[in-house]
Amino acid sequence: MLRYRLMVVALGMFLYSCSPKVTEPVTSTEVTEQEETANTGPCATFEDSRMGEEAITAHVLYRDLLKQEQYDRAFPLWKKAFTIAPAADGKRNTHFADGITFYQNFYDEATDSLLKEKYVDTIFMLYDQMEECYGETGYVLGRKAFDLYFKYPEMEDDDVVYDYFKQSIDLDRDTARYFILNPFTDLLVKRYFDLKISKEEAQKYAGMIMNRLQTGLESGENEAQWSIINDYVPSRLAAFEGVKGFYDCEYYLAKYVPQFDENPDDCENVTSVYRSLIWGGCSDTGNEDFQRIKAVYDENCRVVEKVASSSTAKEGFNALESGEFEQAIDKFTEAAEETDDLDRKAQLYLLVAKIYYGSLKRFPLARQFARKAAEARPNWGEPHLLIGKLYASSGPLCGPGTGWDSQIVVWPAIDEWQKARSIDPDAAAEANKLINNYRQYMPSKGDIFQRTLNEGDSFTVGCWIQQQTTIRAAN
Repeated sequence: MLRYRLMVVALGMFLYSCSPKVTEPVTSTEVTEQEETANTGPCATFEDSRMGEEAITAHVLYRDLLKQEQYDRAFPLWKKAFTIAPAADGKRNTHFADGITFYQNFYDEATDSLLKEKYVDTIFMLYDQMEECYGETGYVLGRKAFDLYFKYPEMEDDDVVYDYFKQSIDLDRDTARYFILNPFTDLLVKRYFDLKISKEEAQKYAGMIMNRLQTGLESGENEAQWSIINDYVPSRLAAFEGVKGFYDCEYYLAKYVPQFDENPDDCENVTSVYRSLIWGGCSDTGNEDFQRIKAVYDENCRVVEKVASSSTAKEGFNALESGEFEQAIDKFTEAAEETDDLDRKAQLYLLVAKIYYGSLKRFPLARQFARKAAEARPNWGEPHLLIGKLYASSGPLCGPGTGWDSQIVVWPAIDEWQKARSIDPDAAAEANKLINNYRQYMPSKGDIFQRTLNEGDSFTVGCWIQQQTTIRAAN
């Protein structure tokens, strides 16, 4: 209990030391200093204090003002209610949550870096006290991690944030809060490919994330939020498909059999699905769906490419048919470097680019080889169609899956598709189809205006893309 009392005293001093200067509300209720109150510790309620009625009055007044976003008038009343009864009625964490809202607002308005740091410290002290009073450690850790990831990324490095997320989902598991899944997924993927966590750890948490997503979708609650998460998490975790053995055959069957069934007459689709299933280890399982897809591939889509005229290229195709994609890439690259036939060179480089894109999910390398293909055959639209698809597929890589950062990737994608149709009449039909389909996913006029930008201006898209483009609004 002594530790709790010390905490509440420390927090009270902290609140007063870094409270912003505000205009006192027009009310007869005065803010009382903490030593004049009679609470029983950091979890005192209205009923615990002899000044409980005053706290209730302050509570009602500040809540009304807070709803109106009158922060300056509401804050002194919140401070009084919090000082007397931090835990309010003991059933809800309202005073702690509202305090965090106040200090987040003060943080947003502050320009002094030291003051901003004090506000963040106060917020995290409020989180700590919330945990002391209400438990729910997994929730509190998730909130801390979420805030550090989105609001205060400069305050802690990714190691700390990742550990908070990990502890949160370890504690809550199938009841983990939905708001942690998107940022945790992003950090999980980044940390694996930055060689900071093992394959086994990445597999464990990817599985936990997908399990939680599934239970959330099945719950029927928070449907809008779960829909957003479902648009992001599977796409971001697809980066692990490029890691041999990361996912088992069941994963690939669940994902790619429906893709085959949607368009079984399109050989590009059939070939992509078939190779993904081979890569996923499904060829030795005797699975009926795999055998069905293989039969369509063998009968309609298996083609000995014209570019396989050299023994090196033939070795590449043999490796490709066996699902040995890294070996296939090596052989195709070697064959491309051996030949003086520029058309053949371009076809081989584009084949490598497609493997990196469709099977290994390594977008920068896919672009690198697509550009090699375009350099070898300047009037060919296919490489630019592929680069545009790479950019358009990068929403989950460059943002949360929705919103500005995930939408602006469409701009450079459209640039590539426009170039494809301008240099190659044979590519025009597909380019137009892609442009018409993706225009709807660009930012709205309102989003552009809010960022003080103008349609038609030049803009550089960051992330791995790093391309200068033109600002456009969705139709």
